[in-house]
Amino acid sequence: MMPSPFLLLLLLISLAAAGQLRPSFYSETCPDAEFTVREVMRKALIREPRSVASVMRFQFHDCFVNGCDASLLLDETPTMLGEKEALSNINSLRSFEVIDEAKDALEKVCPGVVSCADIIIMAARDAVALTGGPDWEVRLGRLDSLTAKQEDSNEIMPSPRSNASYLIDLFAKFNLSVKDLVALSGSHSIGQGRCFSIMFRLYNQSGTGKADPAFEPKYREKLYKLCPSEVDQNVTGDLDATPRVFDNQYFKDLVAGRGFLNSDQTLFTFTPTRRFVKLFSKDQAEFFKAFVEGMLKMGDLQVEQPGEIRRNCRVVNDHRRQWERYSWGKDHSLINGNIFWKIERPPG
Repeated sequence: MMPSPFLLLLLLISLAAAGQLRPSFYSETCPDAEFTVREVMRKALIREPRSVASVMRFQFHDCFVNGCDASLLLDETPTMLGEKEALSNINSLRSFEVIDEAKDALEKVCPGVVSCADIIIMAARDAVALTGGPDWEVRLGRLDSLTAKQEDSNEIMPSPRSNASYLIDLFAKFNLSVKDLVALSGSHSIGQGRCFSIMFRLYNQSGTGKADPAFEPKYREKLYKLCPSEVDQNVTGDLDATPRVFDNQYFKDLVAGRGFLNSDQTLFTFTPTRRFVKLFSKDQAEFFKAFVEGMLKMGDLQVEQPGEIRRNCRVVNDHRRQWERYSWGKDHSLINGNIFWKIERPPG
């Protein structure tokens, strides 16, 4: 007796989720997946260099909130508050259209195969490689979430005001070490930050009414000109002296007192993290190695939850339509709770 199309669908989804994440996950189902994403990222870099740095940060903001499941990409709906509007993301994260372009390109060559969660992982890697940083083999095979949780993002994601002690504790919750924290902070080797994120450092650090004493004087004066007290706080400044090149200049700047964000400079002023800042400022190869290790560990973060392969990264699929397609129109009540999308993820 042949299994029903619905049971085949359930089997396919379960098989996709049952194995551990692995390299070359799409080697048979979508062999050009990684090449396709990299080409989109290459074009984005030419069009607007800052965009690839923005896309790289999606991995951080997605994976820390209930695992790497592309919940970050979901647009808000009347019944769901999206993570794009969370405190650490609103008016900050940008370039979502680059992920849209990658998804559209993939849907043309292998529709319904590559998850948005995996696109984020591939695109983050490509952002680094295309700007002079290390290249590495990513582990793939994630599913996309069926919902977003803005409240979880608000509770988890750190503020630019965070200090190193807080960040160490936060990263430890995800089994990320102090070395991982410092290395992954090196993602700020490319891109820009908003004046909004440093106004307190410039004008009222720790409620003193003065600038952060950790600022190197000439750098502080430069930031005063960029971000005067009455400035449009969406004005942006470079996160390090080489914002279009992924290198270890970020760590050299921290040693010199030229960290843009408080959460950056505190890595040098705090003793447990300072030794890694010094190490990476002197040894770019060691930084690259530690960064790749940290990105892989962060990319493995998952939780047990329902999942799917979205056709559009901004919205969940029309499950009722798919149920009708695979069940020949029988007993639609079984769709309640997306039961047929329920998967059991492996530990780890």
